[in-house]
Amino acid sequence: MSRPLLRWVDPDDPLPPAHLALREPNGLLAAGHDLSAARLLEAYRQGIFPWYSAGQPVLWWSPDPRMVLDLARFKASRSLVKTVRRVRREARWRIFFDCHFEAVMDACAAPREGLGDGTWITPQIKAAYFDLHHQGFAHSVEVCDENNSLLGGLYGVSIGRMFYGESMFARAPDVSKMALYALVELLRAHGFRVIDCQQNTRHLASLGATEVPRVIFLSDVSELAALPPPDWSAVGISFPDA
Repeated sequence: MSRPLLRWVDPDDPLPPAHLALREPNGLLAAGHDLSAARLLEAYRQGIFPWYSAGQPVLWWSPDPRMVLDLARFKASRSLVKTVRRVRREARWRIFFDCHFEAVMDACAAPREGLGDGTWITPQIKAAYFDLHHQGFAHSVEVCDENNSLLGGLYGVSIGRMFYGESMFARAPDVSKMALYALVELLRAHGFRVIDCQQNTRHLASLGATEVPRVIFLSDVSELAALPPPDWSAVGISFPDA
């Protein structure tokens, strides 16, 4: 029995449907060179995301099962709840929305201890997501100290009432968890139900994320991405003032 071939997509070709993704490696769907903002929006609306290394073509993925965080199941540990209370009480950290998007992406792309010098957040990735941010589809949550220095944060893509998480970083303990806590509260307030986490990690599982069959994930995406989005230009979050 012949092995399925990886599909190549030219800039004018549509992405294949997600259910055609390979089983091994799990979720690999297609390859190409186009990473425009329009291509990213097409992909996210179909439950597909890019993930590749420098020197490779753009690889498109839709794994089965899919790791998601149901916002109703988000687990804030006791230590995180204590940190939230301390931040609100002492006013040492402040949390902002979409104030330092490019700095957050740069920090997420920086080498990390124990992971070598490689990163999947290439200059091509940065340029495409900066474009999405300027169009109002990519967003960041930032945690800053009292001097407005960036301590940590995360970024992702929002279409309709569906949020797709991409990456996070921290320069101090609990900072990335604090950013996620703030994002969950913000999304809940605007009628979101799910954050796409893409891949299974122990860290995400500890926060309440679980794997769901791809068919269920795609059903959620179809419903939630079609809803009208919030007015992100009017959104602001800041601890401890909020």
